[in-house]
Amino acid sequence: MRVGLVVLVALLAGAFGAHFLLEDRGYVLIRFLGYTVEASVPVLAMVLLVLYVLVRLLAWAWSAPRRLGEAVGRYQERRSGNRFTRGLIAYAEGQWGRGERILARGGGGSDAPLIHYLTAARAAQLQGAYERRDRWLKLAYESTPKAATAVLLTQAELQLAHEQFEEALATLRRIEERHANHPQALSLMAKLHERRGDWQALAALLPRLRSHARLDEQRMASLTRTAVGRLLGLATLDGDALERTWRDLPKALQQEPELVRARARALLRLGLVERCEEEIRKHLIRQAWDGELVLLYSELDGVDAERRLRQVEKWLEKRPEDAELLLAAGRLAIANELWGKARSYLETSLELKPRADAYQVYGRLMAHLGDADLAAEAFRSGLSLVAGPAGDLPALAAPSSAGESDAP
Repeated sequence: MRVGLVVLVALLAGAFGAHFLLEDRGYVLIRFLGYTVEASVPVLAMVLLVLYVLVRLLAWAWSAPRRLGEAVGRYQERRSGNRFTRGLIAYAEGQWGRGERILARGGGGSDAPLIHYLTAARAAQLQGAYERRDRWLKLAYESTPKAATAVLLTQAELQLAHEQFEEALATLRRIEERHANHPQALSLMAKLHERRGDWQALAALLPRLRSHARLDEQRMASLTRTAVGRLLGLATLDGDALERTWRDLPKALQQEPELVRARARALLRLGLVERCEEEIRKHLIRQAWDGELVLLYSELDGVDAERRLRQVEKWLEKRPEDAELLLAAGRLAIANELWGKARSYLETSLELKPRADAYQVYGRLMAHLGDADLAAEAFRSGLSLVAGPAGDLPALAAPSSAGESDAP
């Protein structure tokens, strides 16, 4: 429609111009630098038109290579984009080999080869082709040197997934040289220490994680509990490391019963029994009640048992039906050779909450008092709590006479 309109206008303009030119063709005289050119108006118009066409042809020829290159580039970009789409579809559908091949071929002609090679590396990882994975990662770095950190992060993540812990640690240290507190690198470092069970390194990393890693509060608290709890359980932990680790903890976590118990056990391993007794007592009085911590309080050998019994009995005035507290009182009464009081405490504890360890203590007390039947019954009851009722076990067949005759 538009072309037809242009042709129609051109014909009308030509017809209108021809009407006047046929009546008077006109005369043009040009003098320039001693040269004279004479022509009619139609001839001059024709010459100017030819000159215009020649100039346009020369301009087109001059820009042809550039335009051809741009066209080829656009074609390659479209082709690479199509390959990337097909490669991603294959990758998402679990066709990792096909996806890897398509993505790798599309990387060379793409204006963003980085994403091609990184995704191809992930596809190779899923196939267990770790040499090819490293080759794609190398090509990703060579194609986009400015994205070195992104490539190293991907490499560390894949190495960690493959349990190449030493290689992942080396990669993360390379990132640390470039960016000391990169959030994603710190998160991967924490995961690496956790997977390796390097609790001391993980505990040392906690302050930087809190400041830079952008972890949510739940994940941060979980990492802290795991790292500090396991670290406090290490037999190689010395007093300075214990205090430094505890001092670096947030105040809220210093009140966590699990961590308080771990610290108390660490103090016991270091032989700081009096200090352990003091910290447990203060925590139970001022902070939060914890039955397991009370039981630990009753097991502190080397601290005056009479003084501890008096403290426990004070707590019993406020918590008369606390089974763990009654068990702790029974243990301390035994330590003070108060047999009748110990029996009363233990029997009340077992009525409130049967526990295997309470039955064990009660059985030993009954054996000491000479009541073998009650002692045996207590041991059986405690065993049934751990192993289940004896009726669940298969009956043992009586030995055959043949077996008896074969015996030497």
